[in-house]
Amino acid sequence: FGAGHVGRALAEVLGRLPLRVRWVDARAHEFPASVAANIERRCTDAPEAEVRDAPADAVFLVLTHSHALDFELVRAILERGDFRLCGLLGSQSKRARFEQRLHARGVAEHAIARLHCPLGVPGLAGKEPEVIAIAIAAEVLQLRGASLAARPAQRGSARAESHAQP
Repeated sequence: FGAGHVGRALAEVLGRLPLRVRWVDARAHEFPASVAANIERRCTDAPEAEVRDAPADAVFLVLTHSHALDFELVRAILERGDFRLCGLLGSQSKRARFEQRLHARGVAEHAIARLHCPLGVPGLAGKEPEVIAIAIAAEVLQLRGASLAARPAQRGSARAESHAQP
């Protein structure tokens, strides 16, 4: 979710990998004129519907231009529960703010614990969209082959601090 600077850089990287990608944003003008064959662009004013329509065990990457939209997407993903990854671009402080708001909305603690923020493998320094995209793509590749049943036991409250894989 998100076709801004990081989203475009991420689509470029993911377009070179053996993955199927559904790229969602409401702003048609943010999408490039052409994308790789494995990327499906979805321009919609109802991105929450894309959450509902995604297959079980999907990887969700939330990196929109709006913290409010990020929050609504994360809430919908966490409430859905059958995802492989709910990744949010942001900092530890953004994660803490989202956790507080999710608690206030009644989202279960075990669901909130599955929120992965900050997103991307640790140790790759840089704020450039391309560096962030590579860190996120590396994390997505690490998820390949991980079974849905095995992940909840591996994911705990230390997940956000240790950056261990789900």
